[in-house]
Amino acid sequence: MASEEQLFASVDALLEEEPQLPPPAERARLREAAGITQTRLAAALKTSTQSIKNWENGRSEPKEPRLSAYQRLLNGWAAKYPLPVVPDAPAAPSSSPATTPQMQPQKPSAPTPSTEAPATTRSARPTTSLQRPATKPAATPPLDPRFPHGPLAVLDGDSSAYGVHGIVLECPATTIVELVEWTLAESGLGAPKLHRNGKDSDPLIVLTASAAAKLGLPEQLEDRRGLRLAEDHPIVKQITKAKWQLTQRGFGPWARIYRKAQGSQRQCVQLAILPWDALDTRSWPGVTHMEPADIARVLGVYAQRVTTPRGSTAVTGLELMTALRPPTRAVRDEETGNWVSGHNPGSLGVEPLHPAPPEARPEHPVVVNSGWEGGFLNEEAYQWTRDVELLTGEEAALPYAVGLDLNTAFLAASARLMVGLSEPEHFVAPKFYPKVPGCWLVDLSRIDIDPRLPSPFTPTGERPTGPAWYQTHTVAYAQELGYNVEIMEAYLRRETGAYLDPWHDRLKSAYIDTLADLGVTKDLSDAEFLAAMERHRQGDPAMAAVLAAIKGTVKGGIGKLFEGPQGKGYKNGEPWPAMQRPTWSPWIRNAVISKARVNMHRKLLNMAKMTGMYPLAVLSDCVVYPSPSATPLDFLPYAASGKPIPGGFRLGLTPGLAKLEGVQGMAWAVDLMEQGYNPARHIKGDGHDAVFEDGE
Repeated sequence: MASEEQLFASVDALLEEEPQLPPPAERARLREAAGITQTRLAAALKTSTQSIKNWENGRSEPKEPRLSAYQRLLNGWAAKYPLPVVPDAPAAPSSSPATTPQMQPQKPSAPTPSTEAPATTRSARPTTSLQRPATKPAATPPLDPRFPHGPLAVLDGDSSAYGVHGIVLECPATTIVELVEWTLAESGLGAPKLHRNGKDSDPLIVLTASAAAKLGLPEQLEDRRGLRLAEDHPIVKQITKAKWQLTQRGFGPWARIYRKAQGSQRQCVQLAILPWDALDTRSWPGVTHMEPADIARVLGVYAQRVTTPRGSTAVTGLELMTALRPPTRAVRDEETGNWVSGHNPGSLGVEPLHPAPPEARPEHPVVVNSGWEGGFLNEEAYQWTRDVELLTGEEAALPYAVGLDLNTAFLAASARLMVGLSEPEHFVAPKFYPKVPGCWLVDLSRIDIDPRLPSPFTPTGERPTGPAWYQTHTVAYAQELGYNVEIMEAYLRRETGAYLDPWHDRLKSAYIDTLADLGVTKDLSDAEFLAAMERHRQGDPAMAAVLAAIKGTVKGGIGKLFEGPQGKGYKNGEPWPAMQRPTWSPWIRNAVISKARVNMHRKLLNMAKMTGMYPLAVLSDCVVYPSPSATPLDFLPYAASGKPIPGGFRLGLTPGLAKLEGVQGMAWAVDLMEQGYNPARHIKGDGHDAVFEDGE
C-alpha cells in the first residue's frame, strides 16, 4: 500500500502539470457561444488567427503564458455557457388499438419544450446510397434542449417528417394552420442563435410535392411573376382566419407564417415548398430529386455549418450577416436603470444608411433628387481578354490553355476587410488614407500597365481615360504600384469595422469542412489536391450539394448588398424594397469586389515577374494561361525545395488559393479570342460557363 508521503507526492506532481484545456471542439463551442470571432480572440491573446484555429481543431496546443490565460478565459465562458443537458428520453408509448406496431414502429423521443404530448418519432426508411457516412464524419454539436429534433424537417405525403441525424417524426397535420401549430407546439424543431445578441432560428418545414398536395397547395403557382398565392386563395384566408400573418413576400416558395412575439417568445415557422422551386437547382444541384431523408441530411448539414436556410442562398447569405452581427443589444438606460434596446457596435444598425451619390445607382433617390452628374463607381469583377495581336509566336505554339479558378475569391476578400458603418461625409482634396474605407475621385489614367495584363482599375481591363471614382483598395493599389495619387474629392465614413469577419470565418469553415467530407483535405500535396478535386464531384452527392449551396451563399450574399429595383412599373427616384433594408450596402460590396480584383491583379503581375507568363483572359476569379502541358504544375512557380513561391497563384483548397478550372487546346482559345469571346467563360467545357453572378 502506498504511504501518505507517496500519495502527497503524486498529488503535487499533478498540481505542477500544465493547465488542462477542454477538448478542441468545446473550445470552439465556448467561443461561439460568447459571440467572439477567432480574429478577436487572437488579438486578445496576442497571437495569430491561425493559432486560434489550430487550437480549436486540435492541430496544436498553446504554450505559456498564453496557456494559462486561454484556460482562464475558457473557464469563465464555461461557467456562463455550460453544455446543455438533454434529459433521458421517456419510454416509447404503447401503440393504440387503431395503430399496430407493424404499421407505426416507435422509438424514444427526446422531450419537447411543449406542455402537450411530445412529437411521435418513427423509424426511418431504409438508408439510401446518399446516406452513407461522409469521408470525414462531421462533429455533431450538442442539441439544445429546446430544439431536441434539430433545425428542420422534410415533410412527405405520408405524414413522415424527416429531420437531422435520421430522426423521423409523425406529423398529423392536414392543413397549413395545423402544420404551423404542430411545428411550434410539438415538433421540437428550431436552432439556437448564432450570436448572444441575436435571435433563435425559426423552425423550417420543407414540403415535398406529395405533402404540398395533401395540405391543399396547388401543383404550381399561377402567379409566375409575383410567385405567391393570391390574397383571396382559400389557404391564405385560412391562415388569416386563424389569426396568423404572412410577411410581405406572401405565400410563395419560401413562406413565413407568424404571430407577434409574446415577450421574447417568437411564434414563426418557415415553409419551403419544393414543387414551387424553393431550392434553386444552381445552388442545390440534384437535391429536389433526392429522397426526403436525404434532403433533410443536405439541409441539416448546411444548417449546422452555415445557418437554417431562410430563402434562396442569396437571401440566406444576407441573413447570416445579420445573425452574426445583430443590429441591437441590451443596454442599461442611465436615467431609469432599465435594460433597453441599443445599437450593437460593429453592426449596420436597424435603419438603412444612405449611400454617397457615386456609390448609388442612377435610379436611387439620392441621385435623382440631388441631380447628381458626377459619375459612379464601377467596381466590378474582371471581364478581360488579351488582344490576340499581343500573343507571341512562342505562346501560340504551346499546346494547351489551362484555366485556374480562385476558391471563393470574394469570401477571401472579405477577411479582415474594414468597411464603413456610418453615413458618408464629403471632403474636397483630402489626403489619401489607405486604411479609410470610402470612395475617391482621382485620375489613374497616367499609370502604365503592360498591355499583356489587364488594368487593375477597370473591370474591362482597359486603361482609364480620365478622373473616376474608385474604392479605397483600388486607389491604395495604385499607390502600391508607385503612383502618387492626388485626390480631388472623397466620400468617407468615420465609423468603420470588420463587419464581414464572422461571416467570413463561418463560411470558410463550412467550405473547408465540406470539401474534407468529399476527400479534399489540407494535408494533400499539389498533385494529390488536383486529383482529389477531379474526384470530388463524383463523391457523395449530398455533400456536393452542400458545397454548391455554400458557394451560392457567398455569391448571393455579396450580390444582395446592391440589389436593384425589380418590376416593369418602377420609376426612377422611387424607393424600392431592397434599398430600405439596413443591409443594403453597396459600399461594402464595392470594397469586396475592389479587394478581390486587386488581389487578382497582384497575382497576375507577380506571375509575370516570376515566370514571364501572361494570361490570355480573366473572368472574375478565373484566369487562363497558355501552358506546355495539361496541368498547372508545369507553369506555376515553385522553389527548388518544391514549395510554392508566395505571391503568385498557389494550388489549395482554402479561399483565395487556386484549383484547376478546365483545360482546352491553345488553338481553341486563340479561335475564341479572334472572335471576341472570353476563353475563361468557356474553359470548363462541360456546358457550364464561368459566369459572374451576384458576387463571384
